[in-house]
Amino acid sequence: MSIYLQHFALKREPFSIVPDPDFLYPSQQHRQAVAHLKYGLDREGGFILLTGEVGTGKTTLTRTMLLRIPAHVRVAYVLNSKLNETDLLASICDELAIKLPKSKNLSFSKICIDALNQDLLASHAKGQKTLIVIEEAQNLSADVLETLRLLSNLETNTHKLLHILLVGQPELLEILAQKQLRQLNQRVVSRFHLLPLDQSELSNYINHRLHHAGAAGPIFDQGCIKVLFRLTKGVPRLINLICHQSLLAAYSLGVKSVSSGLVKEASVEILSGLDNGKPKTSNKPLTVGLLLFLIMVSGFVFLPRSALDSLRLAASIEEPKAQSVSPKNEEIVSLEKTALDPFVEDVVKNHDELLVSDDPVIGSLEQDATPSVIPEQNMIALEFMDTSNSLVNLLASWSIESSAVYSLEVFTGIAAKFGLQPEKVAQAAPWMLSAIDRPGIVVLNEGNGVLKSYLLSHLEEDSVTLTTKDGEIDVDLDQFADRWTGSFLYLWRPHKEFDLLMQGDTDKLAMAWLQEKLSMEDQGMEEVITGGHYTEAVKGQVMEFQRRHGLNADGVVGRQTLMQLNEISDDEIPRLRGSAH
Repeated sequence: MSIYLQHFALKREPFSIVPDPDFLYPSQQHRQAVAHLKYGLDREGGFILLTGEVGTGKTTLTRTMLLRIPAHVRVAYVLNSKLNETDLLASICDELAIKLPKSKNLSFSKICIDALNQDLLASHAKGQKTLIVIEEAQNLSADVLETLRLLSNLETNTHKLLHILLVGQPELLEILAQKQLRQLNQRVVSRFHLLPLDQSELSNYINHRLHHAGAAGPIFDQGCIKVLFRLTKGVPRLINLICHQSLLAAYSLGVKSVSSGLVKEASVEILSGLDNGKPKTSNKPLTVGLLLFLIMVSGFVFLPRSALDSLRLAASIEEPKAQSVSPKNEEIVSLEKTALDPFVEDVVKNHDELLVSDDPVIGSLEQDATPSVIPEQNMIALEFMDTSNSLVNLLASWSIESSAVYSLEVFTGIAAKFGLQPEKVAQAAPWMLSAIDRPGIVVLNEGNGVLKSYLLSHLEEDSVTLTTKDGEIDVDLDQFADRWTGSFLYLWRPHKEFDLLMQGDTDKLAMAWLQEKLSMEDQGMEEVITGGHYTEAVKGQVMEFQRRHGLNADGVVGRQTLMQLNEISDDEIPRLRGSAH
C-alpha cells in the first residue's frame, strides 16, 4: 500500500498498473471494443483479435469482458503463450476441466484433441459456447497457431464449436499476414485495435481513476494534462506510472495537488528506463518511392479517431526487400528528406511500428466495424508529389476545391472544415469497397518495389476507375486486385453528436436523429416512444435496416450503419457504385 494514500484521503492506489477491471475507463473506444468482441462471440465460431501497443489496456479490457460474459459461455484463459503445441492443448483441457484418457497407442496431441472434441459436442448439446482466450498471442509460434486453426475446425454439420480470442501486440498482425497463416487470417470474424488515449480524454481518465480510489475531487492541475500527453503519447501504463510517481513527489513535499512541474520531475525516473523516453533510430533510409501506410484490422478496424476508432501502429520497419516487407527490427528508420520532412520526423519520433506489405491479406471484415481514423499525431507518411495529387482528387470528389495539399495534416484540416473525417482500412478485400461505397485513395504495386497512389473513383462489377492528375483510367477488377496493396483511405461525414449508438445508451438528440432517418426510409414503420433511450424496440428497427442494406445486423449504429443512414437524405454524398462515369 502506498504511503501517500492517507495524505490524499484515498482508499486504494489510483494508478496501479495491475489490470483491475474496476478501474477501466469507459471511453468511447473501449465501448466499441466491447461491442466488437461481443459481435465476434455472437458469431458461429472463429477467431477474434484484440491488438494494441504495450500498455494500452488490452488485458484490463479482456478481464472486464470476461467478468460480464454470459453464464452459458465457458472460458479457457491461457496466460502463458510461450508454449509448444502439446503444452497448449494440455492447458486448454486443464482450463476446461477435461479429463484425458490414458492411451499407449495415440499421441498426446491426438488424445487432447479427441477429448476436447467430445467435450465441445457435449457442451454444444447443452446450449453452451466455449471461448479460448490467449494473452500475449504475438509469442505463439506458427506451428501453435496452425494447431489453433485446426481446433477451429471442430464443428457439427451446422455450427463451429470454438471461439478463440487472441490478445496481442501489433506484431501479431504481422505474423498473421504471413502466407502460411492466410487460412487462419481468413477465419478472423472480428478485429479491434486498441489505441492510446487522446489528449481530450486524459483529464477524464485521471479523474476517473482518482474517483474510484476514493478521491473527493481532482488532484492534478489542468496544466498537467498537456505535459502528461506529451510524455506518454496517451499510453495508459505510462500515464499510471508517472501519475503514481507524481503523487509520491507531492506527498514528499507535503502538498495536496500535483503541478505540471512535479509531473515533469516525476517522469524523469520513469522515462529514463525507456531510453529517456525516446525510441532508438536507425541510419537505414527508405526508398523515396515507398509510401508508408498505417495498418489496421477491421473489421474492423476495426478499425477510430474515433479505432477498430483507429489503428495506431507506428514506424518501425526495415529497408524493403524485393518482395513483401516483413519488418523485424525494433529500430525506427530515418526517412529521406522530402517536402514533408518536419511532418515525417514527427511521425517517426512518436511511434513504434509500421507494417507495410505488398501481399495484402484478405480476411473477414465486420461490416459495421470502425477502421482507424487518422488523428494529427498518427498521420501516415506518404511520398509527397504522387499522394498530394490523390488527396486533392479525393477532396474534389466531395466538391471541395484545393489547389495543393502539402501534408496529411493539411488534408485532415480541410476535410474537418466541411464536417468530413478520414478513415483508413489497411488490409481490405475488393468486396469491402462496395460495402464502404465511397471514393478513396488506393495504393497499387507498380512492380520493381514501386508503390503508387490513385483515387479510386468508380466501381463496377468487373472494373474500376482510377483518377490521376492526367485523367481517368479504367482497369479490369481482377488486374486491380492483383496490384492493390489492400490499403484504402476515404472520407465520410460522421454525426456531429455521436459516433456509436447501442442498446442501453441515452441521448435524446441522437435518438431523434436516428428515428427520423429510419422513418424517412420506411414511412410505414411503427413510431416507438423512447424518451431518448436506445431501447430493444429501436434495436429491432436498426437490425431490420441493417439487413435491408446488407450490413451485419447487430443493432449497433456504428460507422457503416451511419454511412448508410446518411445516404437516405443526402444526394450530395459521392459514391463508388453510383458515381457518374
